[in-house]
Amino acid sequence: MPRVVPDQRSKFENEEFFRKLSRECEIKYTGFRDRPHEERQARFQNACRDGRSEVAFVATGTNLSLQFFPAHQHSDQRQVPTREYVDFERETGKVYLRAPMILNGVCVIWRGWIDLHRLDGMGYLEYDEERAQHEDALAQAAFEEARRRTRDFEDRDRSHREDLEVLNPAKAAAVFSTCILSNL
Repeated sequence: MPRVVPDQRSKFENEEFFRKLSRECEIKYTGFRDRPHEERQARFQNACRDGRSEVAFVATGTNLSLQFFPAHQHSDQRQVPTREYVDFERETGKVYLRAPMILNGVCVIWRGWIDLHRLDGMGYLEYDEERAQHEDALAQAAFEEARRRTRDFEDRDRSHREDLEVLNPAKAAAVFSTCILSNL
């Protein structure tokens, strides 16, 4: 099953959801709201160092669970995000974040910064052209494989029917029905 829609760029540029989120707007850290502010600050920084966080776009109420790693990394080993994805050093008192993802079938990158004391900041989505091309190629390959398997099944089915008709045309219909049911 493809993870992306057929025309990602068009969806990103034309859907109201993406248009709103592609403009820089206010964001907030949403983790551990029931805990004291100091504890939330510490948990947020630790989560960023571990490569994850939860944020919300204030204007739309859209909540995202972010992972700060390259889109292709999915290993079982513990990963530490690089400065490209989590940067505490760019500006004092802020962390700059970058999180690639597939959102509603479109490859995007969430970019933003969060003030380490207030736990709010600014963020936006941008279209990820490189990953979109990669995911489109994967989707096309999956489609071609499904088409090949369907064609192989139809060829075997046709061959089987022809063999049955040569043996006994009267029994062919009954045997054919039984064979089809057993292949399902």
